[in-house]
Amino acid sequence: MPKQVFKFKEFEVIQDGSTMKVGTDGVLLGAWAAVDSAKEILDIGTGTGVIALMLAQRAFEAVVHAVEIDELAYLQAEENFLNACWSDNLRCFHMAIQDFAAATEQRYDLIVSNPPFFTGGTLSENSDKVSVRHTIKLPHGDLLLSVRQLLKKNGKFCVVLPYLEGLRFKEMAQTSGLFCNKATGVKPNALRSVERLLLEFSYIPGQYVYNELSLAKPDSLEWTKEYISLTSSFYLAL
Repeated sequence: MPKQVFKFKEFEVIQDGSTMKVGTDGVLLGAWAAVDSAKEILDIGTGTGVIALMLAQRAFEAVVHAVEIDELAYLQAEENFLNACWSDNLRCFHMAIQDFAAATEQRYDLIVSNPPFFTGGTLSENSDKVSVRHTIKLPHGDLLLSVRQLLKKNGKFCVVLPYLEGLRFKEMAQTSGLFCNKATGVKPNALRSVERLLLEFSYIPGQYVYNELSLAKPDSLEWTKEYISLTSSFYLAL
């Protein structure tokens, strides 16, 4: 049976072994997170490894680590890292971020995560995808605690979340001493409401910049020039 492969301009993502496939949220975060001066980068819950691969492409001199608790996804990310041009700069760890944070002395300039976001309801025993996206596997409080253990004093932490979850996460982060300095509200098009939030945090309070990004033109299948500008280094069709 042929492998499921998502082809980008400079790398490929084999994803048949991962429940969470390449999606817009991860690509947005990988393209949006600021990599300026970042020498050590960490991707929490890497899945297929797509975000880590994007960051390695953008910051080609940086060391990029990734953590993944699911064994099949970890093995898939390992394979994708080995196949990449920047394989020497990439490393994946098969463990929970809570355990990783407790075990390592490494500290990072940039930490990113496309974290679980569903915090209510019940889980289906037969739905891996629902389970992966449910915060029972990584409560947001645990995520923030781990970030505080792993982030350098001048480091930045970036996440992508649905709009309401993002607002709650901002409040929780501030309570834990991480302040939102930059946010981008993502809309399907200019006529729709914001559905996703890209959020950047640091230990420094005060500064806050907000803008919005529309993915497509209203009543059109065409991407906006802003979305093309953000992702054109990655998508083959752009």
